[in-house]
Amino acid sequence: MSKNYITKDSGKRQEFNTGMKRDSQEGKPRFDLCIAKDLKFDESLFYRWAMLMGRGAEKYDERNWEKANTEEEMSRFKASAFRHFMQWFSNEEDEDHAAAVLFNINAHEYVKTKIK
Repeated sequence: MSKNYITKDSGKRQEFNTGMKRDSQEGKPRFDLCIAKDLKFDESLFYRWAMLMGRGAEKYDERNWEKANTEEEMSRFKASAFRHFMQWFSNEEDEDHAAAVLFNINAHEYVKTKIK
């Protein structure tokens, strides 16, 4: 049985010169604004985070971090985020500390949603 999806409608429209119309982007997340327009693909922090995730998948298995389900694991992500932030702040370049901060904060926030 197929799912009955709906198309949400804000009631506002954006009309283009060609006559095409779309629902407004107002109030919607703008992921497209998270990466600078003039930045090369492989220089963005988002790309570096994805590369970190790939290395982690090879080392620990894909989606290993999603197994975390306890306060202890959540605390470990928080501690690692802070350590990597301090290493990033200190300009250490032995690892991609900025990407590691993103990973650990994301993982912490994910576990937080699971154990609320």
